Formats: sequence, C-alpha cells, structure tokens
Amino acid sequence: MALGRTFFAAVATIAVAFSADGAAATAEPRVVAQAAPAQAALAQVAPAQAVPAQVAPTQVAPTSVSDDADEEPVCVRIKGAEACVGPDESDRPGITIEDTASDKLHPAVEYYLNGYLGTQYVIHNLAREGEVRGSREIGKVVTFRVAVYKGNHRVRFGRWKTVQNIAKYPVKRETRVTPASARARAKICTSTRGAVTCFAERNTYIFACDTRADKYQARAEYFVAGDPTARFEIHQLAGVNTCGKAEHGELAISMYRAAVFDQNRRIADQLYKYN
Repeated sequence: MALGRTFFAAVATIAVAFSADGAAATAEPRVVAQAAPAQAALAQVAPAQAVPAQVAPTQVAPTSVSDDADEEPVCVRIKGAEACVGPDESDRPGITIEDTASDKLHPAVEYYLNGYLGTQYVIHNLAREGEVRGSREIGKVVTFRVAVYKGNHRVRFGRWKTVQNIAKYPVKRETRVTPASARARAKICTSTRGAVTCFAERNTYIFACDTRADKYQARAEYFVAGDPTARFEIHQLAGVNTCGKAEHGELAISMYRAAVFDQNRRIADQLYKYN
C-alpha cells in the first residue's frame, strides 16, 4: 500500500508540473499575440496623431472661414433695424444695416474692427423701409451693434456683439498713421478746426485724423459710389495726431467732409465737397 501511495503521489506531482508547464507554454504566445497588435496599433495611431499637430496651424484659418462661409450671417435686431455680419457667400456679405420699419427714423450700424477701440465706424442707412446698406470691407474681428437715429440724434440701440473669422480677406488694422503721413499718402485732403479727412482720388481708402490735443473728436463723414442713401462715418477716438482708416474695395469716395464733435454734439464742420 505504501508503494502504491508513493507511486500515485509521484504521478500526481509529474502531472501537476506538466500541466503548469503546459499552461505557461500555451499562455505565453497569447500574451505575445495580444501585445503585438497593441504595439502595431500604437505605431499606426502615433503618426496619425502627430500629422494633424503639425498641419493644424496652416489648416485652422481656412477651415474656420470655410465653415463660416456655409453658415447664415450673424445678426442683431432692435425695433426698426437689423444689422448683420456675414461671409461673402451669404445673403448679407460684410456688414449691413436694414431698415425694418416705415417711420421717420433711420437705422445705423456702429462697429469696431480687429479689437481696436481707437476708431469707431458708423453706416447710416438713409433709404426706405426694406432697403439694405453696408460695406464688404471688414476685419478678422468685428464688434458691432444696431441703432436707430432721428437725424443726428440716437434714439435707441442694442447690445454689442463680436464675431470672428467671417471674412476671407479681412482688412488689416492700421493704427500708426499720423495726419502728416495721411496727407503724404493721399491726393485729396480737407480739414476743419482739429480734424482732417484725406483719401487718394483713385484708391478707396479714407482717413479721419485728429490734429488737436483737445477733448473734441475728429470725424470723417462721406458717401461712396455716388449713393446718397448711405452715409459713412469714421470716429477717431485715440486722440491727437492719430488717424482712423476705412476701406471700400473698388468703390470710390464721392462726397466728403471733415467734422469735429464733443461726444455727439457737433462743434465744427464744413460744406460737403464732391470728388
């Protein structure tokens, strides 16, 4: 009996050792087989993740403009007026202001470009109800609001709104122009006490310059392409010896004057001149 027990114990020990070795032998290829695809997958994923990281800086701007081009324009509304900023492919390209009420008031859009608060732009829509006026020349960043005027008095206005990356070819910010350099770059200038308006006869940019160190604000008031139903304004807010610039694509300045304001009260101006 003792021999039998010893024999069975030895067999059992060999069997256990064999089964353990066999299990280890079969388990090891499985681990290797699972690890190899994982490493291969990582080797394939890593280049795919690295490529966008390198390409991203050159793809960000075109992609955002392309996506925005398919969207509707961004609009703000108050009673009697609607102002919109939209891409070229939309039904409201650039910045526009629409008259939405039949009354004696007229709408306007007030805006800043490229985050610079030293120059404010205003477009007054002097046409009738349902008409839209505006400009395609906007910056990469546009902060705008809609307002309603009675003559030169602002009756009501909405909240400011900012949009980015709407224009495919945004105008650049130009803040280092002085009255002297504006005169040198322009062919035509007109001035009044403390303000100068300059533009090139065949080009379509225009400057409004502050020439006095006082509390008053220099403005350029002008019309474009012979259209009397839209009055454009540049309010130069940065102070003495600074100029604000506006661009109008292929449209020429047709009528213009320089003016000086104490906030919204007119201090000095001159008769309009024709180009």
